[in-house]
Amino acid sequence: MTEDLVQLSQDLSRRGEPFALATVVWRRAPSSAQPGNQAIVTAAGKVRGWLSGACAESVVIREARKALETGEPQLVLLGSPEELEARANDGISLVPMQCQSEGAIELFVQPVLPKPHLVMIGRTPMVGTLTSLAKALGWRTVVVDDRGDPDSHPDAGLVVTTLDLEAAGVGENSLVVVATQGQYDELAVDKALGTKAAFIGLIASRKRAQAVLDWLRDVDYTEEALARVKAPAGLDLGSLKHEEIAVGVLAELVQFNAARQPAVRAAAADPAADPARAPEPQASTVAESPAAPDRSAPGADHEGAPASAPIDAIDPVCDMLVDIASARFVSEHEGQTYYFCCPACKKKFEADPARYLTPVTA
Repeated sequence: MTEDLVQLSQDLSRRGEPFALATVVWRRAPSSAQPGNQAIVTAAGKVRGWLSGACAESVVIREARKALETGEPQLVLLGSPEELEARANDGISLVPMQCQSEGAIELFVQPVLPKPHLVMIGRTPMVGTLTSLAKALGWRTVVVDDRGDPDSHPDAGLVVTTLDLEAAGVGENSLVVVATQGQYDELAVDKALGTKAAFIGLIASRKRAQAVLDWLRDVDYTEEALARVKAPAGLDLGSLKHEEIAVGVLAELVQFNAARQPAVRAAAADPAADPARAPEPQASTVAESPAAPDRSAPGADHEGAPASAPIDAIDPVCDMLVDIASARFVSEHEGQTYYFCCPACKKKFEADPARYLTPVTA
């Protein structure tokens, strides 16, 4: 991996952003790809690095999105129909490629999903134990301790010395555990409720937890808001030492995180999460027409809103899928818009459109 890609992967991981790493594992000349070429595809569909020519890029974005959604790596072959037929039973994704190069490439697409982000508030033995356990699982750990420093929490990936959850990087996938144990429980939970954290837990006795929730009600928190707080946090394992309680808390976090992984993966691959991202192709629209439909044409709903537009179009010359949002080569013909993988295909089409258009039959 190049230095730039290493840096980008580290930055994305640090920010908890999913991405996919695509690697060329085989090529047949005269493809411009070379074995070992790599690129990172972000959740927004941005490609950094070099794999091959323009024909492959939309395929890589689509397969990366699929890998992020399933959490499973993808092996992809772009080649001639004959090559695809020979590999039909190999359990890999097969994509026809009929570009001028007449080459073929095989790609390995590896999803890299963010590790759970655990933010612990407090300076107690419980925090130290939880940090050590979470580190052993490979989780990203942050300790918020207004009297601490990195030396106080050697297993933490980051130590924040003020009650600043923004500085702790708390987001919608973060797991926040308040382990202040009577020191400033109310304030810590109050701060946590001001975030979009996926999980907020308070380590306390039942009596203490109830007192904290009552205080929050008194400062006008609704029952709906308070329902976000798991208090007391952790699986009920009985009266235990703090190390054993920490195991119960971590077990609950593992259970919670596992249950929401399908939704997390779906969000990572959700085109609506970023308007710049190219969404998953709609098979019905791709199969029916190589062109994007006229959005003012019949098919709009009764309120005049356009019908769902296709995401990918088929290059009418080489049959490659082309991402409409990022297409560079576009041509208009008889009121229809056509998209092409490369300038050569566009040139061929414009020279003789009738050759590449299938007549519509009743």
